[in-house]
Amino acid sequence: MKRLILSTLPILAAAPALAHPGHVGQAPFVAGVVHPLLGADHLLAMIAVGLWAAHLGGAALPGLPAAFVAAMVAGFTVALGGGVLPLVEPMILASVLVLGLMLALALRLPTGASAALVALFGLFHGFAHGQEMGEGGAAAFGAGFALSTALLHAAGAGLGLVLGQWFPQARGQALLRALGAVTLTGGVVIAMA
Repeated sequence: MKRLILSTLPILAAAPALAHPGHVGQAPFVAGVVHPLLGADHLLAMIAVGLWAAHLGGAALPGLPAAFVAAMVAGFTVALGGGVLPLVEPMILASVLVLGLMLALALRLPTGASAALVALFGLFHGFAHGQEMGEGGAAAFGAGFALSTALLHAAGAGLGLVLGQWFPQARGQALLRALGAVTLTGGVVIAMA
């Protein structure tokens, strides 16, 4: 475990990529909707939140996405207010890696701990959205990316529920773990880019 932690430190210390800054020429709401779809880091993390929520089931199914979106809006507000949040890009990358690992190992944390973890990641994603927003229309941009994020969570949760219903328990778990491995691999690729 110590070796794993030490090997991830250089990845977490990587410089920010800011893969998708402001969207010139788009209406703020449309720019907000499109923004999470243009960054692989955001896309992978948001779908993974939904997958993990479906894996945990029960109160986690609505709770994890709600915690992520609420914290994301808070992070967005902090960025708009000129606040400072250290390690934004490394934490976004960590969200992809950690959520991918959680899924790949099919880990089950209590709902409260899971919600706190995704909320922490949501805070950093929201802050990045605030930093990368184009000119004007903050409320419309925020509403757009909150909607897009909720839909990505729903897509991940829907996929997770389908896997659980259409496949026998062991096979569904294997597919969920495979999606976690894909997410984790995506995070590693992003880190090395």
